[in-house]
Formats: sequence, C-alpha cells, structure tokens
Amino acid sequence: MLVPVSRRRSLAALAAMGASFGAAPVLAQMRIDISGVGSTRVPVSIVDFRDEAKSPQPIAAIIRADLERSGQFRTVDAPAGLSETASPVFTEWRARQTDWLVAGSVNRLADGRLDIRFKLWDVVKGTELVGQAQAVHPDDARLAAHRIADLIYEKVTGEKGVFATRMAYVTKAGRRYSLVVADADGEGAKVALTSAEPIISPAWAPNGRELAYVSFESGKATVRIQDVQTGGRRVLADFKGTNSAPAWSPDGNQLALSLSRDGGTQLFVINRDGSGLRRIAQSSAIDTEACYAPDGSKIYFVSDRGGGPQIYRMPAGGGTAERVTFNGGYNISPAISPDGRTMAYITRASGAFRLSVMDLGTGQSQQISEANDDESPSFAPNGKLIVYASRAGGKEVLMTSTLDGKIKTPLLVTLVEVREPTWGPFVR
Repeated sequence: MLVPVSRRRSLAALAAMGASFGAAPVLAQMRIDISGVGSTRVPVSIVDFRDEAKSPQPIAAIIRADLERSGQFRTVDAPAGLSETASPVFTEWRARQTDWLVAGSVNRLADGRLDIRFKLWDVVKGTELVGQAQAVHPDDARLAAHRIADLIYEKVTGEKGVFATRMAYVTKAGRRYSLVVADADGEGAKVALTSAEPIISPAWAPNGRELAYVSFESGKATVRIQDVQTGGRRVLADFKGTNSAPAWSPDGNQLALSLSRDGGTQLFVINRDGSGLRRIAQSSAIDTEACYAPDGSKIYFVSDRGGGPQIYRMPAGGGTAERVTFNGGYNISPAISPDGRTMAYITRASGAFRLSVMDLGTGQSQQISEANDDESPSFAPNGKLIVYASRAGGKEVLMTSTLDGKIKTPLLVTLVEVREPTWGPFVR
C-alpha cells in the first residue's frame, strides 16, 4: 500500500520492519495568508490597540488573523486612535460597513506585567457587548490576544473559539526530527523533543497535558507518552514487532494501538498505565490508524481487509466491523469531528492525496482540497476547522480549512519540513 509522500518518508523505517502504512533545530516563523471566499463572513473592525508598542506581540494583528482564519469573519480597515475608553460614533462605523468594533489598550504595570484591555461593540445596535481586562506576563501577550479573539468569537457566533488552544506537529530539519507544541496559529512554537530518529503519529491526551507518539530512538517503533509541561516521558508500548498509531479514548483512560506482536498489524487497546493489553480486531488484514468516536462508543480505523486501504468502524470494545468509505480505492487517516457528525480523511484521486470530508449521517463525501500531498487531518476542538499537512513550494506545510473548504489558511514554513499536526483539546 502507498501513503502520502511525506508520511512514506517518515515511515520508511517502520515500513522496513513490516508495516505497510501508519500513522534544538531551527524552527521557521509562520505567517498567515488567507485564501478563498466564504459564503457569509461577519464584518469586524479591530483598531490597533493604544500603546500596543509596549507589548512584545502585535495584539490587534493577532486578533485579526485569528478571526479571519476561522472563516466566520472578514476584517474591515479601521483608523487608529480609538481605545476601550472611547465612545464610538456608531454612524461613522456603520458607514464603513462594519457590524462589530473592537478597540483596546496596553499598559505596563509597575511589576512588569502588561495590562491588556479591550471592548467589543455591536455597531448595528449601537451598544457595548463585552469588555475585559487581563494582567499578563509579557511572555503571555500572544496568549492574551488569542483569548481576546476567543471571547469575541464566542460573543458573536455563540460558539467557543479555539485560538487559545494548542497544536502539536513534527518537523524535520536536516537529519533532526522535533516534536513541536505551538499556538493554534502555528506561532509560539516550543520544542518538546528532538531526535535523530523519526518521530511520528503524535496524539493529544484529552487532559491537554500529555502527548502520545511513536519514537524510533531505541532502534524500533515504540509508543511513548510525554508530559508537555515537565518533559517527563515513559514507554507505553514496546512489544515484539512494531508499536504504532496511538489514539486516546475520549476519557483518557485507554489508548488504541496498532501492534505486530501477533504477526501482521492488528488493533489493540491498552490502559494508560500500560496494563490491560487486549486485541480488539480479529482479522488477517492490516488494521491501523485508529481513532475514537467522541462518545467513545466506536473506533474508526483503516484496513486492507477488502483488498485496498479503506476506513471501517466497529464497537470500541471489539466486534463486527463495517466499512465506511466506498468512493475510490484508497482512503486513510480518519478523524472524527467533536460532534460526531463529520469525518475528515485522505483519499487518493488520480495519484493525488487530498483532504475529504464525509457526512456520517448520509454517507455523502466531498474533496475540499485541490492539492496533491495532503495528510494527517485533525479537527479543532469546536469542530469548525481542520488542520492538516500538505505541500507547497516543495515543502511540507500546515494548512487549516473550514469544513466546506472555502477558507484555507497556509501556515507557511520556510526553513523546515512540517507534518502530522494534531489539534489539542479545550483545556488552556
């Protein structure tokens, strides 16, 4: 079986051991470049915060980029000079054809912290909707901006924003691999682990504090769990053969794994402390890339039991598997939305690997990417965006997309290859 280009490269060592597919370096800065046209986007004006130069981060620009990337907003140019203490002349802002107005300020406190304040006004109604003040360490200025964007998003749309959540992904710079944790916009990257051997298949624990991943540092594929705050690591699975493709259960008590200890590659579940290993799929096929339904009742996975890689599902405790994908001869890497209604996956069409989504209620699917080398989709915790790896300008890049594919945002990387993103939960 074949896998997308970058994953084939990442899994070369694993493939050599018998599995057919699976799941301090220089880090480049990423920039936001919105493309596509959404069907309905809310116009919002975000004024540069007064005395914003006191912050090491461009607060207003971060908020603008967050809201635009969501696919729900489009920003309308706003002149400087307004802060949260002002009384806007709403007729002037209506003339600018904006529905919402955001302004704020930054002040440095005596203890060195930043006092960041803002207000959100409903221009149509001519009323103040919300105001907030937060005192943060300068190192947390970017997080403060993301939290403001989250509050604006929630007040306007009625749903939680994801801008203050985190992502993890793998980079490759030369011969060094790094497991990286970053903000949801790809910025603020911090290296959690570096290795001369491949790191693949990172997966966030529901508690948002731990990552499971596959490491080759011992000379074979083993599954490890790492605390992203302390850096503490432990081996979860080091059984005979390969140990790969970890996926956390929604309650965080178990993980699904692909192991070749019994020959072939089969699905198992294991308790988070390494006890209670149990095989849940009984077939002679290769079964891998498991993921749980959000209610924990089912496991989706990839199998070649029908001749080519397709996505199946079965009860989480094991049982009869049913096929989910039927369009095309090659479908891999399932990810299920938090509401359980949508599946993102990678399909091969005319030799290209492209991101697709399926309505699990109707079985209807559509490709939402026109690229050639997409891989590893992961849903935002509010289910409104998908992050995935792709290829642009000869390098792997991270992309986010709305579920209809109308708003795509490349998080461009200029110095390193980037792959296998996974979006963290609501915990920060």
